[in-house]
Amino acid sequence: MSAATPTDTIMASTKEEPTPSPLPIRSEPISKPAAPRPHPEPGYPTCKLRVECHDLAHRGAQIFFDNINVSHDLAAAVSAVLETLYKPSPSNSHIPPVRSVTFILHDMEGLAYTRGTELDNDHKEIHMNLDYITKIPSKPSSLRRHELQGVMTHEMVHCWQWNGKGSAPGGFIEGIADFVRLRAGLAPPHWKRQRVGRWDAGYQNTGYFLDWIENMYGEDSVKRMNEALMNKRYDETTFWMNLFGKNVQELWDEYCKTLPDEVKGPEAKKSQGGNEATAEHQGSEVKDRLEKIME
Repeated sequence: MSAATPTDTIMASTKEEPTPSPLPIRSEPISKPAAPRPHPEPGYPTCKLRVECHDLAHRGAQIFFDNINVSHDLAAAVSAVLETLYKPSPSNSHIPPVRSVTFILHDMEGLAYTRGTELDNDHKEIHMNLDYITKIPSKPSSLRRHELQGVMTHEMVHCWQWNGKGSAPGGFIEGIADFVRLRAGLAPPHWKRQRVGRWDAGYQNTGYFLDWIENMYGEDSVKRMNEALMNKRYDETTFWMNLFGKNVQELWDEYCKTLPDEVKGPEAKKSQGGNEATAEHQGSEVKDRLEKIME
């Protein structure tokens, strides 16, 4: 092997090294302002729902659970009440702070009633008579479920409505409950609009009157009535005038003019008296029931 010559050594030392590729120039990304996130629509409050049955072997209990999906139908009653009486807001401070509703089935007098619990008034109880349930006709087949849903919805109103710090007429309070029942499509088949009697006779008599006001003076009229009962005592002189520019008797007379005369001639006066007696009896029932509803 021959020794390397000086020329070979010079060539080896002067051989070019590979040129590295240039690093890419990194440009700073242009920052864009974050798109605003849409605020969620306000929703209605929720509460815990419970059911108690004091006698599962009772025929009324069997009928109830055969016709009612408890978790679904109680929640549906709450939704019907809140959607009819309120518009949601971010705080919902205008809605009563109900924390729980317990639906209790047992033997008792009457049909149903609602009250606050011994713990506090934010926890409500709805009591329903098992014997009453057995008296609901079984035909048509849908009647039992329809009636039970209607009673549940009516009583649920009493859990969530305002009452003018306990000063509103009992018939007005019951009429709002039946207005909600009517708007939920749960009016029983025997209900009818009546021309005679007082506006605050209660139940469907007042419920249909409030429904007429809702149609004539604008949607949300009953919402406005309910919210007007939130922080102030009821004063019949100013309550209706502030809301509708008329007193309640004027509104009632307007409503009655839209209804046909059911009885004419000599029997009309007799019928009028009979209905006033019925209204007075209903008013007594209202008072008895409202004594069981705590402020």
